[in-house]
Amino acid sequence: MSDGRTILVTGGSGFIGSAVVRLLLAETGWRVVNLDKLTYAANPLALEGAEHNPRYCFERACVADADAVRAILARHRPDAVMHLAAETHVDRSIDGPAEFMRTNILGTYTLLEAARDYVSSAAAPAGFRFHHVSTDEVFGSLGAEGAFTEDSPYRPNSPYSASKAAADHLARAWRETYRLPVLVSNCSNNYGRWQFPEKLIPLMIARAVRGEKLPVYGRGENVRDWLHVEDHARALLTILERGEAGETYNVGGGAERTNIDLVRALCSILDELLPDSPHRPHERLISFVADRPGHDLRYAIDSSKLARTLGWRPRETLETGLRKTVGWYLTHRDWWSGIAHYQQARLGLAAADAEARTAAGSGVSGR
Repeated sequence: MSDGRTILVTGGSGFIGSAVVRLLLAETGWRVVNLDKLTYAANPLALEGAEHNPRYCFERACVADADAVRAILARHRPDAVMHLAAETHVDRSIDGPAEFMRTNILGTYTLLEAARDYVSSAAAPAGFRFHHVSTDEVFGSLGAEGAFTEDSPYRPNSPYSASKAAADHLARAWRETYRLPVLVSNCSNNYGRWQFPEKLIPLMIARAVRGEKLPVYGRGENVRDWLHVEDHARALLTILERGEAGETYNVGGGAERTNIDLVRALCSILDELLPDSPHRPHERLISFVADRPGHDLRYAIDSSKLARTLGWRPRETLETGLRKTVGWYLTHRDWWSGIAHYQQARLGLAAADAEARTAAGSGVSGR
C-alpha cells in the first residue's frame, strides 16, 4: 500500500537503478516513477512484473530533455528525485566521450534546473530532496595505502570520471547557490544480477562459459573495492530517507581485490559450479592485454561516515556476493547470450594501442 510519497528515479531501468526500483516496490510504500531513455544498457526485464504494480509508473525520456523532465515533475509531483541516469562504462568513454558529456553533465544540469523550478513554483511537497548518485572514480587513483573519504580531492582521469566529477560539482553548486536540498553519494564498483555484460564480472563469466579468452588489462594489478548492487540500493534508500541535505556520503563494500585475483576467484567458482565444463580449469583462459589509457591503479572507499551516522553496513561479503552473482548468470544465459548487438569484447583497446605506439616511437618504455 502506498504511503502517499512519490519518488522519481532517473535511470531506473539500468543496473543500479533497477535494483533501487525493485527494493522500493518490495520493501517500502513509495510510489515509484521510473524515468529512463532505454539506452543499450537499460534492461526492462530487470523490472519484469513492475508494470502491474499500481505504485509503479514508467516515463520514457532523456534527462537532457528539459521540456520532458519538467512535464514529468509537474505530472507526478515527486517528494524526492534519485538521479542515477548516466553513461558509466570507462572504455566506452575512451572510444566516444561525447555521449558522456551530454548525459552526465548536460543531463544533470537539466534535471537540477527542472528541480529548482519545481521547488520555486511551490508545486513540490514539503521536505522535497534531490539525491545525486555518483562514483568513487571522481577521486582519481590511490596509492597502496589509504581510502577515499568525503573530503578527498577530485582528480578524475578518464572522460567518464571527468563527466561524473562535473556533475557532482553542479549538484554542489545548485545546493550552495540555490539552496536546493541536494544529497550526494559516491560508490565503489558495483556487481550483481542484471549487470550489462561489458563490465568486468559479467564479461568474465560470459566469456569463461563460452571457453573464450579472459582479457585482463595490464598485469591485473589494479585494485577495486567491490559493492553488491543490492547493498548499494539499500544504502541509497537509507541516505535518501535519513541523510542530511547538503551532505555527501561514501558507499563502499569493504572488499578490495586486484583485478587478477577477482578473475581467478570467478574462475574458481565456475570450476565448482560447472564440473562438466570442457574449459576447466577456467583460469587457463586468462590472457593479459594492453592496459587502457588513464587506468587508475587503486580505488578504496571509506564508508565509516555512512555507518556511523546512518547505521548502514553491507550485508554481502565479496565471497557470498560473487557466488550468488555467478550462479545467477549461469541460470540466465538466455538473457546475456541473447544480446546480439554486443559481442562481449574489451573496449578502449584502440586508444591503448595508439598510446603504446606513440610511447614506442618516443622511446618511452612504460607509465
